[in-house]
Amino acid sequence: MIALFGTSVVNAIMYLYKEDEINDIRSVEYINTGIVFGICGLITGSIWARFTWGAWWVFSDPKLNGAAVVMLEYLAYLILRGSITDEKQRAKVSAVYNIFACASIIPLLFILPRMTDSLHPGNGGNPAFSKYDLDSAMRLVFYPAVMGWVMLGVWIASIRVRLRKIENIVHENEN
Repeated sequence: MIALFGTSVVNAIMYLYKEDEINDIRSVEYINTGIVFGICGLITGSIWARFTWGAWWVFSDPKLNGAAVVMLEYLAYLILRGSITDEKQRAKVSAVYNIFACASIIPLLFILPRMTDSLHPGNGGNPAFSKYDLDSAMRLVFYPAVMGWVMLGVWIASIRVRLRKIENIVHENEN
C-alpha cells in the first residue's frame, strides 16, 4: 500500500510539472490499487489481531488507527476526484490532495507509532525487526514476500493504467 501510494504521488508531482494526462491516470490507478491493498491489509490484520491479541481491533494501537486514517484519506481522495467535472481541474486538485495525503503517511505510520506503546514490533521505542522480532530464517521469507506483493501491486496498477488508456481511446473515437 505504501509503495503504491508513493508511486502515485510521484506521478501526481509529474502531472503538476508537465500536465500530461498519462501521469494523472497513473496516479489515480496506483491509488485505486493501493486502496485495495490497504483494505486487504486492514481485514487480514484484523483477523491476525483476533487470534494474536484477542480482539478484532485494538483501539489503543496507533499503527492500526493510523492505517485506518490513511485509508479514509484516500477514500476521501476518490470522493473529491469524483466531485469535480472539469478534467484539468480534477487532475490538478487531485494531485495536490495526493501530495498532502501521502505526506501524512510518514507521521501516521512511522513516527507516531514509535513514540507510543503499541502491540506491533518496532513501536514504543523498540527497534523494528530486531533479533527478537524476526529471526534470520523468517527474514529469508519475509523480505522476498514483501517484494513480491509490491511487484504484484505494480503489475495490477499497470494493467489498470493500460485499461484506462484504452477506455480513453475508445471514448475519443466515439465522439
